[in-house]
Amino acid sequence: MVGDLITFFVQALQNVPGLAIFLALSIGYAIGQIRLGPIQLGGVCGTLIAALVIGQLGIAVDAGIKNVFFMLFIFALGYSGGPQFFSSLNAKGIQLGMFCLIEVVVVLGMVLAATSIMNLDPGTAAGMMAGAATESAVVGTATDAISRLPLPDAEIVRLQGNVVTAYSITYICGLITIVIITSQIFPLLLRINLREEAEKLWVEMGGSVDTDGVDAAPNVIGRAYRVDAGTGHSVADIQQRLGQQSSIVRVQRKGHMVAMSPSLKLRRGDHVLLVGYRGSLIEVASSLGPELADARSLTLALETYDVVVLADGLVNQPLQALDLPTGVHVSAIRRGDVIVPALPATRLQRQDVLQIYDAKAHGRRAADSLLNRIGKQLPDKLTSNIGIVGIGIALGTWLGSFSLNIGGVDFSAGTGGGVLVTGLVLGWYHARRADLHTVNSDALGLLKDLGLAGFIAGVGLASGPQAIELIKQYGFTLPMLGVAIAVVPATVSLLAGYFVLKLSAPVLLGAIAGQQCSTPALSAIQNACGNSTPLLGYTITYAISNVVLPLMGPLIVGLTSSMQSG
Repeated sequence: MVGDLITFFVQALQNVPGLAIFLALSIGYAIGQIRLGPIQLGGVCGTLIAALVIGQLGIAVDAGIKNVFFMLFIFALGYSGGPQFFSSLNAKGIQLGMFCLIEVVVVLGMVLAATSIMNLDPGTAAGMMAGAATESAVVGTATDAISRLPLPDAEIVRLQGNVVTAYSITYICGLITIVIITSQIFPLLLRINLREEAEKLWVEMGGSVDTDGVDAAPNVIGRAYRVDAGTGHSVADIQQRLGQQSSIVRVQRKGHMVAMSPSLKLRRGDHVLLVGYRGSLIEVASSLGPELADARSLTLALETYDVVVLADGLVNQPLQALDLPTGVHVSAIRRGDVIVPALPATRLQRQDVLQIYDAKAHGRRAADSLLNRIGKQLPDKLTSNIGIVGIGIALGTWLGSFSLNIGGVDFSAGTGGGVLVTGLVLGWYHARRADLHTVNSDALGLLKDLGLAGFIAGVGLASGPQAIELIKQYGFTLPMLGVAIAVVPATVSLLAGYFVLKLSAPVLLGAIAGQQCSTPALSAIQNACGNSTPLLGYTITYAISNVVLPLMGPLIVGLTSSMQSG
């Protein structure tokens, strides 16, 4: 009876590949949630492991299914990363872009050297590069490039299988290595206390040491005080002491609201409502008086809205240069997919999205003037224009059909590279036209996660039977190469960033995590720092590497194929 059920289940998986794909997704994401200290494989790697195991049952997955998943992923990757990628192409971005150049040159050189010495096939070489550099998108662009090689179908399937197998082995090694060296070993080599360095940088940027910097942006809160020490001082005097971190938005005298003005002098017993960052309000009692336990009579609704930075004059300027009206505060700065600390000295970039809390203490005209100085307000977009996805993928597929012959070697961006480029351009355009109906961030997140995991599951299932053979062929060589390819470019970047660019340690380590596109490494560094200052280096290098590294898939396939034929 049990044997019959097993046979029925295996036949169902073999007859309905979609069932096997989503089973691999379910099991893989469960595996990916397992955490060992700072190490967590994540859903994509977990899905690949599950797919390789299930694939031992001999499940054939149609190439069209895999391609649909991949095109959805690569378009969403480009569309979400486009604004940040193009905004990084400035003086500061080009400087940090050196880390991405180091990553590409060193990794490419090491992979080609290993290919020459060990006679690796294009699939194994590309998979090793994808895994050691912890960039899953390279798997898709490399397998797409392999599908266009002038080889028999059986050989193409074998090489594509080698991509995912080599990736699965070297990814685990590369991930563990980059997490440990960036958060533990590199601070020892620099002979620094990383937490102290991060706290020092946080304070230099205008943050409070009492603020919990692990939260990406301090929360904007309101607190009420009874005037005692502030008696006789004007609102302007108190505001000058507070700086831009908090504002007096209401004054109540003997139960009645008093008209606000900078010259208004506070009297003993007045009740005042302040709105600002949590850390900035901790010491307010010494300037005003004791905090009120019951502030219901001063309750004020805060309006929140998102504004995208488009003004040329604000690019690379500190947040404090906004000169915000009284009662208006930036609670968060979203840069790409991450939140950077909203500190006075945080440098703004084009297409940054500012989350603004407005206490309505200044009037609608002042609010409109503020919006015009910054850029455009983002409307609430609960629906997505899926037509943009369709036209982007169609144009990208057409663009990827072109090839260029250099030195007798055909180079082509392929479907993956073409769709990535159209995604980048469309994403950048719609960031500038915030008023247009676009694809919202939640939809993009689903497309990226489901697209990549579905593609990885499909390739892993098809590659299952040959995975064991590749592991037997190379043994411990691939894991060791995965470690080396993760360590060497990171070490070169450490030396360049410390001795040449003179970057502070938190920013430098964050930039190294970004060049590897390693979110787990960033998390480990932030935990070691105790705040989010590493994001200041991570966002730019991540945005550039996330675009450049996937394009290395077709390049490494073309170069290693020419080496074999030569």
